[in-house]
Amino acid sequence: MRCTEAQNLIESYVDGELDLGRNVEIEEHLGDCRICAPLHQDALELRWRIREEVSYFRASPDLKQWVRAIAGEKRAEPSRSRAPLWAWAGAVAAVVLLTLVTAGLVRRAAESWREQTITQEIVGDHIRSLMANHLTDVASTDQHTVKPWFSGKLDFAPPVDDFAAQGFPLVGGRLDYLDGRPVAALVYQLGKHPINLFVWMAPEKYVEKASWQARQGYNIFFWARDGMNYCAISDLAADEMQTFAALLQK
Repeated sequence: MRCTEAQNLIESYVDGELDLGRNVEIEEHLGDCRICAPLHQDALELRWRIREEVSYFRASPDLKQWVRAIAGEKRAEPSRSRAPLWAWAGAVAAVVLLTLVTAGLVRRAAESWREQTITQEIVGDHIRSLMANHLTDVASTDQHTVKPWFSGKLDFAPPVDDFAAQGFPLVGGRLDYLDGRPVAALVYQLGKHPINLFVWMAPEKYVEKASWQARQGYNIFFWARDGMNYCAISDLAADEMQTFAALLQK
């Protein structure tokens, strides 16, 4: 089973929706893949958070009566007067409020899951570029060579700068894929440590000030600038990566 197929099935696997054969396949894959295994853990955590953090509201008697009436479970009794209009309005308001609160919590949880998935994809892309010895499609320290190489391969022009004077020389660039779309991967270096800088245009909007994450021994910085999203990843120390990210934010 390939990583792309496994990642599409992780949520169904966590929810117990796969047949026995698929369960065995994905379990074997997750046991051996250090890229997909963290995604599985993230999905388990999201499932737990939804169960634990989404508020549970006990229905009021008026609301129960209203639901039974709609479902036809309660027969009208001539001797009993109907509930006043304000009680029905209160029940409707409670349902609307509960729906909005639950939808908000689920939406935030889904956004968190999406961000975690993109982060894990970035880690996977970085690892593959090192393991396959394929850091660059175009190897050059000249920004005027690297930037034109992306022309026609992307629907935007990624900014390409060389920071050799600051100790982070440009090494080259390559075309990579993130969340099913092509993105620019610019490669820089400090000593013997390569830095992958991913650039893409997408609905995700990171803050202009770089935010930091650590994942699987790598330091990762996200930020946005001029309508583009950036992610720098390397095994460099966090302060060195922060210095690199600051150069691109000026």
